Amino acid sequence: MFSSLKNLFGKSANDGADSAPAASSRAIPFLGREPVFDRNGRIAGHLFRLPASNTVEDPDRLLLHALVASRADLQQSPAFVPISSASLDAPELDRLPGGQIVLLLRLAPDAEAGSIGDDMARLREREYRFGVFRQPRNPAFAKVIQQVDYAAIDIAGSEPNSVRDFSSAVRAGVQGDPIQLFACNIDTLDEHQLCLQWHFDYCHGHFVDHAAIASSAPAGDPHKTQLLNLLHLVQGDADTAELAKAMRLDPVLSFRILRYLNSPALALTRRIDSLEQAVTILGRQKLARWLAVLLFSVREPQLSDWLLIENALTRGRLMEVLGAQSLPGGHHDPLFLTGIFSCLDRLLRRPLADILQAMPVADAIRQALLEHQGPYASLLAVAEASEATDQNRMAEAARQAGVDAESVNRALLAATAWASEMTEYWE
Repeated sequence: MFSSLKNLFGKSANDGADSAPAASSRAIPFLGREPVFDRNGRIAGHLFRLPASNTVEDPDRLLLHALVASRADLQQSPAFVPISSASLDAPELDRLPGGQIVLLLRLAPDAEAGSIGDDMARLREREYRFGVFRQPRNPAFAKVIQQVDYAAIDIAGSEPNSVRDFSSAVRAGVQGDPIQLFACNIDTLDEHQLCLQWHFDYCHGHFVDHAAIASSAPAGDPHKTQLLNLLHLVQGDADTAELAKAMRLDPVLSFRILRYLNSPALALTRRIDSLEQAVTILGRQKLARWLAVLLFSVREPQLSDWLLIENALTRGRLMEVLGAQSLPGGHHDPLFLTGIFSCLDRLLRRPLADILQAMPVADAIRQALLEHQGPYASLLAVAEASEATDQNRMAEAARQAGVDAESVNRALLAATAWASEMTEYWE
């Protein structure tokens, strides 16, 4: 949590993104990153794979190569990577940090349980974890499933009875430590409910797209109204005393600011005891950034809320990291705010033009959000396209922005890790 605050208040957008190893001659695709939800409806990790429009002879190696080239920061939450069991000897696996990576295995037709077990034992020394997809007709399946951490099933390709029977068999028949159940490619909310009913621990798929994108807080939530008012003052001509007076109207906000500024991680040389001091120490840019993040705090968030929160934080951070490369010089807080504000209409359930009309944002931010024009528009298009699974759309957006796939992947993974860390201790 405290490292997140350092990142929020002052860490460079370049940190962790400027020490790349020598580039490989192998072409790098854009990564597809899809949220994985736990039983409580919170994002618990991500599944990484190549977008569906990508067709290559060896997709596993290309996927792993893209993760290596992006210097994957995957230590914050599980990263589920589906590959064939035949790819367990890929040299790229020796270059990735094991840690939180879960390799979801599709058993090859000629898979041998003994050989797969040896490969898994070797990779476990690098702290990889493993799952296996339901393939009851594969001769190696019965033995391999006894050695993995996750039992996975492709919901889109399975009958409801198969889902039920698979769950029952795994929970009753696997010896040793309990295996966690992973449901992949859930398309509907009914399928999601079925998976929860049958004790699945992790759920992935487009079912969340069918959930109403609406905050549990009403559009007239006084807390968010106060935050918007503060953002208006911060980006206007209000002086320090006026800002401090407005902040005092929200005791929770005042408490949070003073507590965070006095945390050991920030290591300030003196204690901050007043809101006037807090405004001076933070500065307007960092205060605006902090208020924008707080806008997306939601009491008792649901599935769609968590997705909205992550999309907003990831868009902002991704644009900031890419901006440090494509728009060198100066600060990049406006890029961060552009990404965050692009989701305000869904958060507040009001037209974005109405929200911005009452907020004195920079012209470049307004242009990007309302007209898709100006210096920030192309990076916003990249951030929006990164949430889809269309390789062609990603390629065109990146071309317009003047960034390559490796840079986009690196920024996406860095932004994903940052967003996960920011929400880990969400209040």
